[in-house]
Amino acid sequence: MSIPKEPRQLMINLMYLVLTAMLALNVSAKIINAFFVIDRGIKSSNSIIDESNAFASQALEKAIEQDPEKYRPLLDAAKQVQSISKDFNSFVESIRDTLVESTGGYYPEDDKHHPGLPKGYKNKDVTTRILVNQGKGELLKDRVLNTHKQVMDIVTRLKGIEGTEINDQTLADLEKSISLTISNDWEKDRVAKSWSEFTFKQMPLASVFPLLTKFQNDMKSSEAAVINYLAKNVGAESFKVDNFIPISSARKSYVIAGEPYEAEISVGATSKSITQNVEIRVNGAALKAEDGVAKYSASTGGSTGIKKYKVDVTLTNPSTGKRETYSKEFEYEVGRRSVTVSADKMNVFYKGVENPISVVAAGVSSNELRVSGSNVTLRGSGGKYTADVTSSNGVAKITVSGGGLSASTFEFRIKPIPDPVAQK
Repeated sequence: MSIPKEPRQLMINLMYLVLTAMLALNVSAKIINAFFVIDRGIKSSNSIIDESNAFASQALEKAIEQDPEKYRPLLDAAKQVQSISKDFNSFVESIRDTLVESTGGYYPEDDKHHPGLPKGYKNKDVTTRILVNQGKGELLKDRVLNTHKQVMDIVTRLKGIEGTEINDQTLADLEKSISLTISNDWEKDRVAKSWSEFTFKQMPLASVFPLLTKFQNDMKSSEAAVINYLAKNVGAESFKVDNFIPISSARKSYVIAGEPYEAEISVGATSKSITQNVEIRVNGAALKAEDGVAKYSASTGGSTGIKKYKVDVTLTNPSTGKRETYSKEFEYEVGRRSVTVSADKMNVFYKGVENPISVVAAGVSSNELRVSGSNVTLRGSGGKYTADVTSSNGVAKITVSGGGLSASTFEFRIKPIPDPVAQK
């Protein structure tokens, strides 16, 4: 990059650099909070999957008791996949720990402003340095792909076991249900040289948290897919279960205020006989159940925060012949839509030059947003706009609405481009 000879141009270039650096430090608190809300939601989903996997594993062991010698390879395969899943999630957790330790650890839980959050939650340099420059991101990518292959290799070796339906077609169907994989979308990017650069470069630490937790969720979901697949290949028609657990499968555990919360509530078991006379109630209200599955929907209204509901499942225990009820409490979180407008190059608007801005709204498509301005004219769409100042001084106002958002106004100071000052 050549250094301009004209003092005025040199001054403008330096001003752009300083203002860009200041903007990089000014990450919206609402956006940061949204990242951690998403992370908590995925972790909550992980806990539910863990419980489901533990129950499914126990059910598989009981099923194999019908013919231990015949079905022992299926149980061994399930335990191998569980061991691989545990190692993978530990590996991802070690990356998270390295990033947090490199930025000073966590705030105390009793901190008034950032309880339990990593101290470097806005830090972009550490994510770029460790995940991109030092290669941790590529190690994560390789671990994902290798783990996917390991899991499929374990199950593929079971093909042809007498009394099962493990064949090329069922294995192909299983692989489609294994969500632990790497998307090739990054290859379409003309700037990124690698997946890790495309995914992590200049990303705040807060935004990396839900990404890492998402990979752990993919591993746990893949583990569940394999265990359930193996359980289906055991002669379950003669198997009687003696333990049950209500399972709530939510479309998402964090919803925007005004949107409905939806979940599928079912019974964790391996025998279809238990679903014939099952009764499912939520907070005492009966739901219609088909094949042991009921859909629950609740209005979120205008209130926000943690919401809880109790599930009661009543059925006939095929082991005892008695009518029994099993209960469990579930929760989800309701938040509000939020919007932010940021100047891409500086935190003021200058008359006579283009002022690029970005508009981002959590939970709202950019196509639904309506963006207008005062003392400026706006050009653009899809969240990217250019503001042309129409006033010599004062304040420019950018107003965002639409998509269920209340109108929000953001102000930017208007300044003229400074006159050049000659220097020796």
